[in-house]
Amino acid sequence: MFKNYLKIAWRNLAKNKGYSAINIGGLALGIAVTIIIGLWVQSELSYDNHFENKDKIAIVFQSQTFNGNTGTGPAIPRPLEKALRTDYGSSFKYLIMSSWTNKVYLKYKETSLYKSGNYMQRDAPELLNLEIIKGEKDGLREINSIMLSESIANALFGTEDPIGKVVKVRNQDDLVVSSVYKDIPLNTTFNDTYYIIPWEQYVATREWVQNSEDQWGNNSFQMFVQVADNVDMDKVSTTIKDVKKTLNEDTAAFNPQLFLFPMKDWYLRNSFKNGKNDGGGRIKYVWLFAIIGAFVLLLACINFMNLSTARSEKRAKEVGIRKSIGSQKGQLIYQFLSESFLVVVLAFLVSLLIILFSLNGFNDLAKKEILFPWSNVNFWLISLAFILFTTLLAGSYPALYLSSFKPIDVLKGTFKTGKHAGLPRKILVVVQFTVSVAFIIGTVIVMQQINYAKNRPVGYDKEGLVQIPTYSQDFQGKYDLMRSEFLNSGAVIEMSASSSPTTQIWSNRSGYTWDGKPEGFQEDLAYTEVTYEYAKSINLKIIEGRDFAREFATDSNAVLINQTAVKYLGLTNPVGKFLRDDSDENPNPPLKIIGVVEDMITQSPYEPVKQGVYVFDKHGNSSYYNLRLNPKQSASKNLVTIEKVFKAHFPDIPFQYDFVDAEYGEKFASEERIGTLSGVFTGLAILISCLGLFGLTSFVAEQRTKEIGVRKVLGATIFNVWNMLSKDFLKLVIISCFIAIPIAYYVMNGWLEAYPYRVALKWWIFVLAILGALLVTILTVSFQAIKAAKANPVKSLRTE
Repeated sequence: MFKNYLKIAWRNLAKNKGYSAINIGGLALGIAVTIIIGLWVQSELSYDNHFENKDKIAIVFQSQTFNGNTGTGPAIPRPLEKALRTDYGSSFKYLIMSSWTNKVYLKYKETSLYKSGNYMQRDAPELLNLEIIKGEKDGLREINSIMLSESIANALFGTEDPIGKVVKVRNQDDLVVSSVYKDIPLNTTFNDTYYIIPWEQYVATREWVQNSEDQWGNNSFQMFVQVADNVDMDKVSTTIKDVKKTLNEDTAAFNPQLFLFPMKDWYLRNSFKNGKNDGGGRIKYVWLFAIIGAFVLLLACINFMNLSTARSEKRAKEVGIRKSIGSQKGQLIYQFLSESFLVVVLAFLVSLLIILFSLNGFNDLAKKEILFPWSNVNFWLISLAFILFTTLLAGSYPALYLSSFKPIDVLKGTFKTGKHAGLPRKILVVVQFTVSVAFIIGTVIVMQQINYAKNRPVGYDKEGLVQIPTYSQDFQGKYDLMRSEFLNSGAVIEMSASSSPTTQIWSNRSGYTWDGKPEGFQEDLAYTEVTYEYAKSINLKIIEGRDFAREFATDSNAVLINQTAVKYLGLTNPVGKFLRDDSDENPNPPLKIIGVVEDMITQSPYEPVKQGVYVFDKHGNSSYYNLRLNPKQSASKNLVTIEKVFKAHFPDIPFQYDFVDAEYGEKFASEERIGTLSGVFTGLAILISCLGLFGLTSFVAEQRTKEIGVRKVLGATIFNVWNMLSKDFLKLVIISCFIAIPIAYYVMNGWLEAYPYRVALKWWIFVLAILGALLVTILTVSFQAIKAAKANPVKSLRTE
């Protein structure tokens, strides 16, 4: 019987090719979007699943309070390691000190690379589940060893066996390759760990790290842990909470609170407010796209229901005949559900083709490496359940509606659908366009928020500004020489050096005193060491006072502060006043404030600018050269010249540079991807809605063919006929707009509250969405309406 149902269903689809194409195409698009979103959601939820003991791994976080404002992050002091190992060692299976992920120069023979990685303690390969391809698992046993990822080993050594070979790191450390491990997957926190070097090497080659052994106030490190198998992570967090302030009273004023932040929350729930995890983060995008996927599928199902019920009068006689010869209502329901099942299966197969052709583009857009799960049994079981669910969702109402017709009324010709028969279809159209209009409003607001932050004044000129990393000791003592060489080349018009990149804050300081400092005030200042010409090189505006100048020898003990710092420190007429840094045993010379600079965005463009100080770099601690390119020459020509100068002095170091505007643009990358994906899915949702509207219009026009013919004979114009067919749909869309607006306002207003620096919700956004929806409706409906209006009335009336 089921085979017979399918055969009849196939004949009905073949007989109505236009209707079938719209139905299958709309459903296929909806299913494809839903599956792609599902794969993306699954990828997000499975982040860091590569690590076998994900539920046991954590990073040690610290919250500190400065004047009532609590900041939280993974920066911890080095002495904490000894304290945890000594007093709480039994709670941990692994406890690993680590540097921050940073890029270094790696060289073997003539091949040089500039890649990121970490200095970590010996148990890191176990905690990270490294799959060793060559060499030993315990690859960090020797202080002069290095572990390389497979891709880096291949890039450096080609076909040579890398084990035992010497790699020069930072152009100064000769390290022996002990192991090669399989690249850590992209869908993990450690995806950019291309090398691992023993922690002991980090300590031995950096004097400031050696000096930090007993410095509880120096939060320059991070620590990864794996709790013991029989230990509860939350209990360990509670136990270690007050370790720092208990062991070092000097830090008690900041109320440092330690806790373990579990790996399962690193990626999706990493938002903290006032020292507490508020559950926010990328999880909001997971929910957003999950909801979008569900609604896109719902829109496609609504199309099916609408188009099926719209054809009810055409199927009425068929139902009447079937019932008169003995068909039961249940059999008719199965028949119509079979048709629904066939449509869904065909749509599913078409959706697979859509996914195969679009998945690579989606990966590029979303920065993912999602593969189609051909061999995943669970995927196919879910797909089967998905097909059955969609069949019931899309086919249940048409099946119940069509099977309820009374045969005697149909066959006597007295069957009428009734004036309220079209009400369910109207409701479904309203639902469709409510969702679509809400999507339009949401997408516009997301893009507005991104552009609002993008257009925010950054405080300096990032165009034509290039940064060159100077991590190697080869750069020590050569700043003045390189500045002279670069300026003389004609490719650079100004240059400076700094201890952190222009687009980031690498260090925060406290422990300063100044005249008028309130009692108990605990300051937190962004700290950057800079050379002469820093403000000039990046075009940082001086509001008061002056920049560092070579003619003033005392500027080695001078400081610039930004506008926010002036307010934060409570200073009036700040130029000429002093900041005293008494954090060391021997007090440092006071820092004279020689100028106030405009606020510049160094962290998130969605956050307020942090109070900052710019101290003269008298010890040569720069990490970057900042080069202002010659605007009279092309950037490419300038870079060629700069590289020649660079290579003349550093032939063994790869020439590496970053455009500051590109680095700044990376701050928007995540939001832009989300905004772009939202726009794409919104466009597809509108397309699906329009497909359904197009199909409905064609059926309405077909049902009213004779009426249109009579009206035209009586003198109706094309506009009259167009107006007659269009106005009902336009009314429904207008109703949708007024339902969508408050919903979208409520949702997007809540979303914007997460951004301290945010765009205001403007009335014109909602008006634009309404006009857009009406325009799309008019264009969709007009094709069929005008086509029906231009048809020859003689043909439609000849049959009477």
